[in-house]
Order: sequence, then C-alpha cells, then structure tokens
Amino acid sequence: MHENASGASTDPVLQRLSTLDRFLPVWIGVAMVVGLLLGRLVEGLDDALAAVEVGSVSLPIAIGLLIMMYPVLAKVRYDELGHVTSDGRMLVTSIVLNWVLGPALMFALAWLLLPDLPEYRTGLIIVGLARCIAMVLIWNDLACGDREAAAILVAINAVFQILAFAFLGYFYLELLPGWLGLDQSALDVSVWSIAKSVLVFLGIPLLAGYLTRTLGERAKGREWYESTFLPRIGPTALYGLLFTIVLLFALQGDTITSKPLDVARIAIPLLAYFALMWGGSMLLTKALGFDYQRATAVSFTAAGNNFELAIAVAIGVFGVTSGQALAGVVGPLIEVPALIALVYVSLWARRFFHERTTPTDHTTTPGATR
Repeated sequence: MHENASGASTDPVLQRLSTLDRFLPVWIGVAMVVGLLLGRLVEGLDDALAAVEVGSVSLPIAIGLLIMMYPVLAKVRYDELGHVTSDGRMLVTSIVLNWVLGPALMFALAWLLLPDLPEYRTGLIIVGLARCIAMVLIWNDLACGDREAAAILVAINAVFQILAFAFLGYFYLELLPGWLGLDQSALDVSVWSIAKSVLVFLGIPLLAGYLTRTLGERAKGREWYESTFLPRIGPTALYGLLFTIVLLFALQGDTITSKPLDVARIAIPLLAYFALMWGGSMLLTKALGFDYQRATAVSFTAAGNNFELAIAVAIGVFGVTSGQALAGVVGPLIEVPALIALVYVSLWARRFFHERTTPTDHTTTPGATR
C-alpha cells in the first residue's frame, strides 16, 4: 500500500478493502433476498423466531446483533478515549446533529412526502428518534473513521436515548403537530423499555470488548492483540451483520413483498434522510476543520438509526401488523445499502480532508473484517 505525506493511502479504494469488504454490498443483497425468501416459503418461521425475546427483540436477532458489535468494540483503544472526550467541539456537533437536526429532518420529510399515509409517517418519525447505537460502528470502521470517537459518540447516543426518546416522541408526535395544526399521534413508551434495549445491545458487547482488550493486552501485549487476535475475530462482525439481516427480513418478508408500492413510498424519505444527514454532516465537519477520521465518525453516527429500537417501539405500541411497524422494518432495508454506498463515497471524499498523523489514525485498515 502506498501512502502520501499525510499518511493517507493513494491506492484505489477497492484495493484497500479485503475481499469480504469489497463485495459487501453483494453479500448484504444476498442476505436480504435469502431472508425475504425464508419469510415467504417457510411456514411458522415468524412464530419460531419470535418465541423467545430479549428486550422486545427476537433472541436469534439479539444474538446476531451481539456477535456483530463485539469485534468492533474489541478494537477500540479504551486507554485513548480521554483524547476523544476532550474534544468538546466534536461532542457538541454530534449532539446537535443527532438530537436536534436529525429528528427534525425526519419529521419534515415524513410530513412532506407521506402526508396521506399517517401510519407510515408515524413509523418514520419513530425511526428518526432512534439514534444509532449499533451498526454505525461497522460503517465507521469500514470507512476508516476514528473508532474511539465513534465508540464515545455511540455511548452518548445511548445515554440521550434513555433520557430523551420518550420526551421527543411526545414532542414530535403530539405537541409539534398540534402547534402546526397537523394530525396528532400518541407514543406510549417507557424509559425502562428503552434503557433495557440499550443495556442489552450496547452494554453487553461494550463490556465484552473492554474486557477482551484489557485482559488480552495484559496477557500478550498490544502488538499481539492487534496483529494476531483482532484479525482472527474481525470477520465475525460482518457474519453477525449478515445473519441479523437474514432474520430481520425473514420476520417481515411476507409484509414487504406483498406491499411493494408502500415500501417504495417509505423508501423515498429514508433515502433523502440518509443522503442529507450524511452529506450535511460531512460538509459541516469539513467547514469546522475536523480531520477525516473524526468527520467520518460524526457523519455516520448522525446518519445512522437504531432500527432495532424503532421496530421494538413500533411493534410494542402499535402492533406487529401495523403500518408503523412496516415503516420500521423498511428502515434497515434502505439503511444498509444506503450507508454501504456512503462508505465508498466517504473513502473517495477522504482526499478533501486533512489526515491525522497521531497513532490513533486507522488509515491502513478497512475495518470491520480485519
């Protein structure tokens, strides 16, 4: 691999990705198709998958999410997190993007593009309120973003999710529409249900990742941990991602395939949301003088959504067959390929940012599968 003076690779993007990373959109597309086929062809699969739940999420899906997140969190250099938390400008930027602009943008897009479909509109607003605490770590890692920054921003999202989700749901579904003379919806969700989801899907892999790095470095040293151990467990993150996608689409395969026009209507505001949030975040962080690694972490954190929580809330409040639940399920159908595409755009846009030259730079690793 060739590097310029700033430390950025000058090789083409595809050459810097492993074989698994290079064809990731293909694997994800295959996983979606397999899930949809399973949902259509296997009788009783929905009931079997939903027989045991963890935090309102099917146990097999919960296992897939934990497998997906653990290797990424095991890569974080926890002893360097102090350098990230000291960057107040980055933290404030992320909070504003995630908890002010993000929900407001989804609210506006939902009302502009789905004025005649109140159930789907409500479901999309719920998706906009559920800020990402999971897959963003993989997208950031693939785009060579700052792992430590992404971990901190995800943790902040988790805390805000517990404290603010129910209030923001009330504001965007009842209070603000009333002020604007629009139709109102109700969202009855407890803080504990949100906290439980965050504790399970972030807390468990975060603790496991921290203990793995701490004990691994203590026993064998950082060189062995990062050059030998991490490459061995890295691919399991994407295996977990693909497994999770198969199960998600298996659970809702019949609904998705029986309402293609509705799915298309829901997809339009989602695509607009991902493009505007990610693109706007990259432009903002560029204007603020962020280096590429932190700009990428902030942008993917702002663009991603916690569809697991959104689906759980929509099903719990409105029912498994509701339009709100369908909108939640369409979320990952659009988010996964959209953010994969943005990974490639991000790697291309890297040339327009200055590069960090500190040891925390991850310029030689495409990320999740290494």
